[in-house]
Amino acid sequence: MNWSISFEPLLSWPLFGLLFVPLLLLALVGLWFRQRGSALRFIALLALAAALLNPVFLAEEREALKSVVALIVDRSQSQDIGDRTKQTDEALAGLQQRLARFKQFDVRVVEAGKSEAADERTETRLFSALEGAFRDVPPSRIGGAVMITDGEVHDVPAGAPEFNAPLHALITGNEHEKDRRIRFENAPRFGLVGKPLDMTYRVISTEGDGAPVDVRVSVNGEQVSVEHATVGQPMKLSVTIPNAGRNIVQLGIDREPGELTDANNRAIALVDGIRENLRVLLVSGEPHAGERTWRNLLKSDASVDLVHFTILRPPEKQDGTPINELSLIAFPTRELFVEKIKDFDLIIFDRYQHRDVLPILYYDYISEYVEKGGALLIAAGPEYAGENSIARTPLNAALPALPTGEVVDKAFYPRLTDLGQRHPVTRGLDGSASEPPHWSRWFRTIGVKNPEGEVVMKGADNRPLLLLDRKGEGRVGMLLSDQGWLWARGFEGGGPHVQLYRRIAHWLMKEPELEEERLTADGRGMVLEIRRQTMSDDPGPAQVITPSGKTVTVKLEKAEPGIFTGSLRTSEIGLYQIANGDLTALAHVGPINAPEFQDVVSTENRLKAPAEATGGSVRRMAPSSTLANLAGGVALPSIVPVRSSAAASGDDWIGLRTTDDSTLKAVSRVPLFGGFLGLGLLLLAIGSMWYREGR
Repeated sequence: MNWSISFEPLLSWPLFGLLFVPLLLLALVGLWFRQRGSALRFIALLALAAALLNPVFLAEEREALKSVVALIVDRSQSQDIGDRTKQTDEALAGLQQRLARFKQFDVRVVEAGKSEAADERTETRLFSALEGAFRDVPPSRIGGAVMITDGEVHDVPAGAPEFNAPLHALITGNEHEKDRRIRFENAPRFGLVGKPLDMTYRVISTEGDGAPVDVRVSVNGEQVSVEHATVGQPMKLSVTIPNAGRNIVQLGIDREPGELTDANNRAIALVDGIRENLRVLLVSGEPHAGERTWRNLLKSDASVDLVHFTILRPPEKQDGTPINELSLIAFPTRELFVEKIKDFDLIIFDRYQHRDVLPILYYDYISEYVEKGGALLIAAGPEYAGENSIARTPLNAALPALPTGEVVDKAFYPRLTDLGQRHPVTRGLDGSASEPPHWSRWFRTIGVKNPEGEVVMKGADNRPLLLLDRKGEGRVGMLLSDQGWLWARGFEGGGPHVQLYRRIAHWLMKEPELEEERLTADGRGMVLEIRRQTMSDDPGPAQVITPSGKTVTVKLEKAEPGIFTGSLRTSEIGLYQIANGDLTALAHVGPINAPEFQDVVSTENRLKAPAEATGGSVRRMAPSSTLANLAGGVALPSIVPVRSSAAASGDDWIGLRTTDDSTLKAVSRVPLFGGFLGLGLLLLAIGSMWYREGR
């Protein structure tokens, strides 16, 4: 209960001063000259002034407020190591029980590190959680904070925390913990496919430098070498990037006896493989309206080195043209088709026919080139159906279909077959979803018999239009029309010739994105996304092996023709292995080499400076501690309420501050000159003055 007196004047202060200041001066003059009755007049004046000032006696009833105490509990993944989770749970229960004895504390428990956000699971951000706990609390009501953690905190402020209250930290884990880890020191983000890529790494141990350690090096899940590393020293590493697109380089070391965890015995680097310029040999036959379509497309691609020659006239055509008006140099056919044929990624014959420009033996070299992994594309015109067709050369062993000799000159819309709707070369071509397709017509189809491979597009009378086939280790494509230039010229609105031609060329050159059967996975936040590309109607579920070794089945749902997808929400950070049928894939969920696992040894050092800056303390809770008070299997300090200026920690106790803040519940109001009491005192004073004056 608080007591006070307040004035509630009946007149405004200016009017009150104007009225009583002259009277007060007269009364004081009378007292100075000791006039008779001046003392009674002065008392009467004071009584009248008191009545007009209206003093009020106030009695306030207040309720003391509680200090807010935050218990910040570290639930990050490093707390799952050993007995740390058990120690954390026991410490939390013990602190809550002890704080419940003190009615002056309002306890708020905040668990940090359990969020699904990737950045909050890969770093221990306890001070962010502490700031959130006190966001709505006035500074005068903050009693302090207690952190239960292993000490590996990644958002420790440079100076003292921004609140005037003690910060205490109770450290889980045990003293003299032992751990060994590996990390990349330098890992380039990009590398050339098939070329060595230089990296550096380091093996770190709590026991300092030691004997050499065997380091297993894997690329995309396949072990490629075992390196010998010296602990504590930067080591050089050279790996060859096998594929275009994402590649996963993983380093691994064996778990040492007595080591805390092997979660950081692996290091991951993601390297995007980039192909060197692709070498394409384009051989054009008789000039035609679409002769430059392939050339323009390939020349516009900065990643393609194009070698192009055109047979403008057959050797037997002798018209007397002077030799100096013909080609300035002899075309190096032997060098291209014999000596350096293996250097080309793709050979294209565009309306080419055999006219003895190339020796017959060279076609055999081309067939052998395909069998050993090369790529061949036939852009067929009427020549393919004629007597000089390249199908009548040794090249026929590599061709997916032989001509019937028929050329169908008939308008038609190129359409996707059922296979073509699922095949990555033709799936989702712009304009293919409507009927008729939203592109222009073509007017010629070359007839073939007994086509091999996959017919992904059909022409007039449902004849094969685009064939894709595998021959040995290589690939062959055949486009049975020379009318693609109509799309390039914008006839009847044109069509997606660039999209189609580029996909054909890249499929022939074995780009991973265009494989018919492909399994990929990627981590987005804490979600593993799986994508299965297939020609089948149902690939079945995917099997996922988590970083901890658990096996999870993920159902794959059809997203579009030839594409099935699935996702898995997870709480583990690390490398996941995905399998579906004969295909496997690797994916990393969460940031690469997250700070959460870079150092997992419990420590008091990181929190010591901010705790001491607030008058708090940092101490371990292991049973080997010198503290006497045990809560279950951990040693907890006693809790003592302290004033704001008092010490906040001792050898076996921690202090939390109490607040002087309170809330007003009720006010009792008693006017001192109100009612008959005030009237009586005023009349008594004035009557005494008159009585004295009358004598």
